[in-house]
Amino acid sequence: MQKPSNARGTRDFGPKEMAKRNYVFNIIRRHFEQFGFQAIETPAIENLSTLTGKYGDEGDQLLFKILNSGDYLSKLTEQDFQEGSKKFTYKVSEKGLRYDLTVPFARFVSMNRNDLAFPFRRYQIQPVWRADRPQKGRYREFYQCDADIIGSNSLLNEAELITLFQAIFNSLNLKANLVINSRKVLAGVVDVLGMNHHFVDFAVAIDKLDKIGWEAVAKELVEKGFTDDQCDVLADLIVFEGNNLAKIDKLTSFFNGNTQGLAGLKEIEDVLRFIQQNGFVNTNILFDYRLARGLSYYTGLIFEGKALDIPFGSIAGGGRYDNLTTDFGLPNMSGVGLSFGIERMIDVMDALNLFPEIPFSGSKVLFAYFDEAGQTQAFQYVNELRKQGIPSEIYPEVAKIKKPFEFADKKKIPFVAVLGEQELVQNKINLKNMLSGEQELLSLQELIQKIK
Repeated sequence: MQKPSNARGTRDFGPKEMAKRNYVFNIIRRHFEQFGFQAIETPAIENLSTLTGKYGDEGDQLLFKILNSGDYLSKLTEQDFQEGSKKFTYKVSEKGLRYDLTVPFARFVSMNRNDLAFPFRRYQIQPVWRADRPQKGRYREFYQCDADIIGSNSLLNEAELITLFQAIFNSLNLKANLVINSRKVLAGVVDVLGMNHHFVDFAVAIDKLDKIGWEAVAKELVEKGFTDDQCDVLADLIVFEGNNLAKIDKLTSFFNGNTQGLAGLKEIEDVLRFIQQNGFVNTNILFDYRLARGLSYYTGLIFEGKALDIPFGSIAGGGRYDNLTTDFGLPNMSGVGLSFGIERMIDVMDALNLFPEIPFSGSKVLFAYFDEAGQTQAFQYVNELRKQGIPSEIYPEVAKIKKPFEFADKKKIPFVAVLGEQELVQNKINLKNMLSGEQELLSLQELIQKIK
């Protein structure tokens, strides 16, 4: 007999865990809607042609691919088997599980361009899949909660997403920094170094800075073609510490008139100026020119949220993308988005005991009885409570009273309504408060008023 287990990198969630997840989901959804974002959903399965080439080489390697249905091997030739694993894969697999929500969103916008009002604000809360190595805070199946504004170049949209971040994290009582940068700043750095053609190599390496440290990053850059002298220049930037203004001044001097780099700094300054009016204390919004974000589709400002009280990696991320819909036949459609890493946010909140007392039973009242007459009456009463908006359930079997009480205690149902012989004669209900132990003899209407 096979021992049951989860697929590696996936998890089950019982009622207690789902109560916590729904608590966070509901807060995020409420703020999304308060900011005017509209909900959409896209399929779990996308054509591989939609997904590949959008995330960089490392991202493409983490795509979950789905084998074609039917006898797909019979259609292959001997040459197909000799062309190498990459080409062979795409001949036996035409579809894959979505890697994120942004690329499917770009496809959706392109397909529905005539039905949407631009700028279009969308939110999406759905699972994604990545063939990553599972570890603490990193899973192969996990939810993302995305908010995007597409069809506008205005930096006010970046300020809106930063304000959304502040609103959500304040509501969750979760302390976090939001680090911001611009890909134009990074492009300006490599331009000053005369390494424009190595921008992707630079961005990929710098994105690993927090994980592997500067020495390992510098070694990787040298392997990609950077000189030791160039790495020494970069090291001066990497080790510099200071507030947002000091970092802007440092880079302004470094760029020495470089157009691309200064354009990125101007974006940072404009967004920081906008958010001064958002009503939040924004000392947790930090400009850091070392932030790169590995995804290759970002073109402007980029964001990354990190919890303050516990090292847990990125718990939010996003940025500006200018060309993502172009591959789907819709050019000149700039967008910006922010994704909330729900799994890590919940893990951090658990570790810091930030969850309030959340009832994970759906029911407020459990009806119990001693015989078939009580069962019939309880079935009528439970449906009356439901019509009044009171979540209720009925113990399904005639049993000794101990059983339904144990059942209610295990499910954390706060009240048990007992219908014994005397209660039926008096047309009353014996209501027991499971927390205090208090019991009251009430009519149905009195019970409804008390529970409501």
